[in-house]
Order: sequence, then C-alpha cells, then structure tokens
Amino acid sequence: MNPNWAEENLQTIRTLMERSAIYRRALAPIMLFAGLLGAAAAAAGLAFHLDSIRAFGVLWLNTAVVAVAGAFLIARRQAVKDRENFWSPPTRRVAQALLPPLTAGMCVSLVAVCIVGNDAGGGFNLLLALVWLLFYGCALHAAGFFMPRGIRWLGWIYIGFACAILCFSAVVQADVTINAHWLMGFFFGGLHLAYGAYLYLTEKKNPAA
Repeated sequence: MNPNWAEENLQTIRTLMERSAIYRRALAPIMLFAGLLGAAAAAAGLAFHLDSIRAFGVLWLNTAVVAVAGAFLIARRQAVKDRENFWSPPTRRVAQALLPPLTAGMCVSLVAVCIVGNDAGGGFNLLLALVWLLFYGCALHAAGFFMPRGIRWLGWIYIGFACAILCFSAVVQADVTINAHWLMGFFFGGLHLAYGAYLYLTEKKNPAA
C-alpha cells in the first residue's frame, strides 16, 4: 500500500469528521431552498396542467438544474463565510458520490423528454417520478458516508417509498392513481422542507447527527 495514499485518505476522513457541523449548517439552507423550489414546481405543474410526458419532464428537469445550481452557490457561500477551501478533497468525495446516480437520473429524463415523447400513456409520468426518487435516494445514501448520517436515512426514505409504490402496483396489477406532480411535490418539496427545518432546530442540540 502506498503510504502517501493511506495518509491522504486518513487526513480526508479526519477532515470530514471535523467538518460535520459545517456540512450540517450548509445542508439546512440547501434543503429549504430545494424544498421551496420543489413545492413551487409542483404547484406550477398542477396549476398549468403540465401533464404530458414532455411537459412533465421539462418542468422537473429544469427544476433539478436550478436546484443543483442553487445548492452549489449556497455551499460556496458557506465555504467563503467559514474561510474554507470550497473544492477541497472532502467536497470532491461528496461530489463523486453524488455524480453517478444523478447522472443516471439525468439520462432517464433526457430519454423521456426527447425520445419517448407523449405517446407512452399517463402512467409514464408516475413511473418516471418513481425512478427519480430511486436515483435521488441512492445519491443521498452514497453522499451520506461523507456527511451527517441523517442523509443516509433520508436516502432510504426515498428508496423505500419508491420501491413500495412500484411493488404495490405490480402486486395489484393495476395503475396506481397518484398524480405525479403531487408525488414530486411531497418528496422533493415537503420532505426537503421538513429535513431542512429539522437541521435548523437540532443544530445546537446534536451537531454530529
């Protein structure tokens, strides 16, 4: 084993443990921002009846892009405020953990918008939303190994609910009548807001959670 490689990884682990509280402080505004954005997107989809596959995909794909950009800016502002190097080795670890599942979800979105079109039937929106929940849950769980442990539990919530709905639909052999905008609004809006509020309320009580 290369001693330099082992020392670098040990230092990265120590830095991640030391910065757990910093990541927690950055997560709270990121989660609230993502929650407000998700709730607004769901409201727009319901109000303007963006129910075609292409309209649904474009709405939520653009929402995801804005959410990622906003999270980047919030995290960078937090790093500048704390006089931390933003693109540090720990940050790179988190980005590397998030990248594969988020990229896979992006590819699924592009296929749905550009190739599938509007001929797959109304149930495709729900299926697409569940696939996004699965990929996003996997991304949170992967990033949770380098961040506060609550992120892994949040990831399991997304994965568990998506699998439960998919399995229920398969067992009853019928379409599950859930509006995909409501589903997205609950998970990407309400759940983000709830977790962001939890981080704010418990920051001083349990900073390592």
